Amino acid sequence: MNSSNSTNSTATASSTDTSTQQVVTALVSNGAIFGVFIVAFLLLRMKLKRIYEPKSSFDLTNEEKKPEPLPRGIWQWLKPLLKKSDNFIIQQAGLDGYFFLRYLFIISIYCAVSIIYIFPILLALNASGEGTSQTGLNELAYQNVKHRGRYFGHVFCGWIFFWGFLYIIYRELYFYTSMKHAVLASPRYAKKLSSRTVLFQTVPKQYLSEEEFSKLFDGVKKVWIARGSGDIESMVKKRDGMALQLEGAVTQYMKSALKKIEKLNKKNPQLCISDNISEYIPDKKRPHHKINKVAKFFFGKKVDTISYIKEELPKLNAQVKELQENHENAQPFNSVFVEFESQYQAQVASQITTYHAPLFMTPARVGVEPSNIVWFNLRMLWWERLGRRVTSSAVIVALVLLWSFPVAFVGMISNITYLTNKLPWLKFIYKLPKPLLGLLTSLAPTVALAVLMSFLPVFIRAMAVAQGSPSKQNVEHFTQQAYFAFQVIQVFLVITISSAATSVVTKIVQDPSKAMDLLASNLPKASNFFMSYVIMQGLSISSGALLQIVPLILFYALGALLDGTVRKKWNRFSGLPSMQWGTIFPVYTNMTVIIFSYAIISPMILLFGAVSFFLLYVAYLYNLTYVFQESPDGRGIYYPRALFQSIVGIYIGQVCLLGLFAVGKGWGPIVLQVIGLCVTVFIHLHLNAAFDHLTKVVPVDTMKPLDGVSDTPSFKNIYQGTGKGIGKKNNFGTNINMDGIKELPEFPIKKYHKRTDSVTEQQVDNSLFSENTFEYQFNPANEVNAGHIIDAQNIIEDVPLLADGDTMNIPSAPWWKRFLKPHIYYSYKALKSRLPEIYGLIDPDEKVNEFDIAHAYDYPAVSAQCPVLWIPKDPYGFSKALISDVAGVVDMTDENAAIDKELKFTLRDIPPSYEEVKSEDADEAIHRSNDEYKDAKEEGDPFADFNYKGEENRSPV
Repeated sequence: MNSSNSTNSTATASSTDTSTQQVVTALVSNGAIFGVFIVAFLLLRMKLKRIYEPKSSFDLTNEEKKPEPLPRGIWQWLKPLLKKSDNFIIQQAGLDGYFFLRYLFIISIYCAVSIIYIFPILLALNASGEGTSQTGLNELAYQNVKHRGRYFGHVFCGWIFFWGFLYIIYRELYFYTSMKHAVLASPRYAKKLSSRTVLFQTVPKQYLSEEEFSKLFDGVKKVWIARGSGDIESMVKKRDGMALQLEGAVTQYMKSALKKIEKLNKKNPQLCISDNISEYIPDKKRPHHKINKVAKFFFGKKVDTISYIKEELPKLNAQVKELQENHENAQPFNSVFVEFESQYQAQVASQITTYHAPLFMTPARVGVEPSNIVWFNLRMLWWERLGRRVTSSAVIVALVLLWSFPVAFVGMISNITYLTNKLPWLKFIYKLPKPLLGLLTSLAPTVALAVLMSFLPVFIRAMAVAQGSPSKQNVEHFTQQAYFAFQVIQVFLVITISSAATSVVTKIVQDPSKAMDLLASNLPKASNFFMSYVIMQGLSISSGALLQIVPLILFYALGALLDGTVRKKWNRFSGLPSMQWGTIFPVYTNMTVIIFSYAIISPMILLFGAVSFFLLYVAYLYNLTYVFQESPDGRGIYYPRALFQSIVGIYIGQVCLLGLFAVGKGWGPIVLQVIGLCVTVFIHLHLNAAFDHLTKVVPVDTMKPLDGVSDTPSFKNIYQGTGKGIGKKNNFGTNINMDGIKELPEFPIKKYHKRTDSVTEQQVDNSLFSENTFEYQFNPANEVNAGHIIDAQNIIEDVPLLADGDTMNIPSAPWWKRFLKPHIYYSYKALKSRLPEIYGLIDPDEKVNEFDIAHAYDYPAVSAQCPVLWIPKDPYGFSKALISDVAGVVDMTDENAAIDKELKFTLRDIPPSYEEVKSEDADEAIHRSNDEYKDAKEEGDPFADFNYKGEENRSPV
C-alpha cells in the first residue's frame, strides 16, 4: 500500500516537473535558435543586400515603393525601423500589410497592459493555494485554487480582460472603416479602372450583349463580355513554351561555343576568333530534343531544336492570331465586366437590385483587378456555384475530422508522462535526462504540429478556387476563413482535449464518477504546451522570418544550378517574395485565441504572448517594408475578419471558466460568468450589425461633393447640362447655377515627413498606441497638408465634411480622451487628412495606353503576344548572328545582358519589352571601335560595355 502511494506521488511529481520542464525547454531551445538566427541575420544583412534590403538597394520596384536604406550598423537599424510612421508603412506594405502589422502590435500591447492588473491579482490568488500538490508553473495557474471564494477574482479580471478587448475591436473597426473609406475615395483608388468597374456574375442571356447591358445603368462607359477561351489559352501556352525553348537552346548553343573557344585559346593564345558560331560547334553538337508525345524519352524522334522551332513557331503563331481575331465569336460566359464613368456610379450599380429573378446578376463585385481574375470561375451558373460551395465546405469539414487523428497523437505526446502510471513499459521516459525529456514533450510536438499544418494551405486554396472564387483576393479571403477553422480546431481544441484526456484517462478508468472533476483540474495543464507553442512562434518563427533561410537557399544555391538563361537569372533576381494573407493571418489569430482562452486560467501565457507578438511585429515590419513586394491588393479585407475571429478566444475563455466554476461548485461566480457571457454575445452581435456592411462598400458621402454636382475623384456628374437628375435641380427643387459654383478643394493629402522632422511629433502625447511605438496619432494643430497649413484653432480647413457645409472641429485632448472617443479621433474626417501623399497620385502600375485599357478585362490569351526572346551579348558577336538567323520568325534581342568568356551572366536592366523591340530595329548590331568605346565610357554611357565591341577588360555590374 505504501509502495503504491509512493509510486503515485512520484508520478504526480514527475508529471508536474515535466509540465514545467516543457516550458523551460521551449525557452532554452527556441532561445538558442533565436540567437543563432539573429546573429546570422545581423552579419548577413550588411553583405547580402539582395536578400535583406532589395527594395532600397536595387531598382526592383517603382520609385514610390523604394524606401531609404536603413543604417548599416549591427543594431543601428532597429530604432529607425521602429520609428517608421504609419504613412511610411502604408506606402511600402499597402493596406493589407499595414493592418496585419497593426494587428500584431495591438495584441502585443494588449497582453502587456493586461499583465499590469492580472498578474498582481490572479498570480497572488493562484499561488496562495493551500493543500495542493502543484509546483512550478502549475502553482501559478487556476488548478492551484481550492477555495471557491477566490473564483470571484477570476470572474472580475475576466470581465475587464474580455470586455476590454471587445472595446479594442470596436475602436479598430471604427479605424478600419474610416481609413479604408478615405483610401478608396482618394484620387489614387477612385481613378483606378478596377474601382470604376463592376463584375456581374450569373448574368441572364438577354444581357450578354454590350448594347443590351448598357441600357440597365446610367454612366456605363464600356462593357466586356467574358468569353470562353476555346483553344486560345492552350495554343498561347504552347507558343510561349516553344519560344522560350528556343531562347534556352540559343543560349546553350552560345555557351557551348564559348567553352570550345576557351579550350582553343588555352592551346593557342593567338587564335583568331571568327563570328561564325558553326565553325566551333558542329551540327551534331547543336541543341536537340525529341518531339514525339508518346514515350518520347525512349522512342521520340530527335530533331535540331533551333531549326525545328524556326519552322514550327511561325505556323503556331499564325494559328494563335487567327483565334484571337475570331474571339468575339466565342461562346460568352455568364459574367460581364462594366466600366462606369466614376467610382460613384460603380458603387451604386453594385449595391442595387438589378434583376427581377432571384440569384441572377449576383454576386456583383467592385475592385477586381484584371491581373487577379480567376477566369475559370466566371463561367459558373448559380446552381453550379451553390453546389461547389456545399461540396467544398463538406470536403473541408471531412478533412478537419480526418486531420484530428494525427494532431491528437501530437497532443498525447505532449503529456505522454501521464500515461506511465498504467503503462509500465513507458517508465523508461523518467530515466531520460531532463533536457531530453523536455525536448520530447515540448519541442518535438510543437515542431510536428507546425509540419502537419504546413500541408493544408495548398489544399484549402484549391478548394477556394473550386467553390467559385472569381479573384485571387477572394481565394485568400476564403482560405483565411477555412484555415482559421483548421487552426482553432486542430492546433488548439484537439490538442487541448487530447492532452487533458491523456493526463487523466487512467484515473477516470479507476473512478469514472470523478471524470468531470479530473478533467476540470487537468484541462488547465494543457496551457504549458501552448506556452511552448507561443514561445516557438515568437522566437524561432520571428527570427527565421528575418533570416529567410529558404529564399537564401533558393537564390544562391538553386539559382546557380537552374538559371541557364538571362531571363531565368533576371526573374530570380527581380522576383521579390510576397505575403499570402489567407494563411498568414489565421496562424496569428489562432495564437490570439489560444492566449485569450488561457489568459485567466494560466496568466503566465500573457507574458509570452506579449513578447512573441512584439518580436513577430518587428520581423514582419522589416520584411514588409524592406524585403517583400505588395501582395495582390485586398484593400484591407482580411483585417475585420481577423478581429471578429479573435472573439472566438473570448468565447472559449469564458466558457472554460464557466465549466471550471461549475465543477468547483462556485455558484456566485457561475451566475456572474453567465452574465459576462451574455454581454459578450450582445456586443458581438451589435458590432457585426454595425460594421459588416460598412467594411464592404464606399459610402456616398465620401464620394460626392457638398453641392452634389461638382466632380470629385470619385464622382462624375454625368447629367450636367442635360436637363436630367441632379445636374438641373437639387433635392429641394431649387435651380442650381452651375457657373456660380466654385471648384471644391482638391482631396487633402498629408505630406510624408520623416518622424524626426515631423511637426506633429512634438505635439502628440504618448498613449497606449502612441506614435513612438506604432500609430501616428492625429493632432490637427500645425498639421501639414498638401501646400496648406491647418489653422492652429484645431480646424481642418481642407476637408469638406458636413452636409451643411460647416467644417469639423477636432479638439486636442489627452490620450485617454482620444482613446475613449474613436468616433471623433478615428472618424473618416480625421483620418482623411493623414493619408500618405501617394494617395493623391495615380498608381504608377496602372495601365494607361489604349491597347491595354481596351483589352483590360478580356481573357488574357486574347491579347497575348509572342514573347521577345532575350539572349546575352557575347564577346565575339555570336549573339548578333543568331538574332539575324531568327529574324522574321520571332523577335530576339541581346540588349541589357552579356555573357563573358567564363560563362558568367551580367544583367544591366529589365528584359526589353515587345514595344521597345518594335520601336527599334532589333536586327541592327552596333559595333564601334575601341576609341568610340572609350569615348562612351568617359561620357558615362551605362551600356557602353554592351553597345561597343573591342575592349576586353570591362567591369560587369
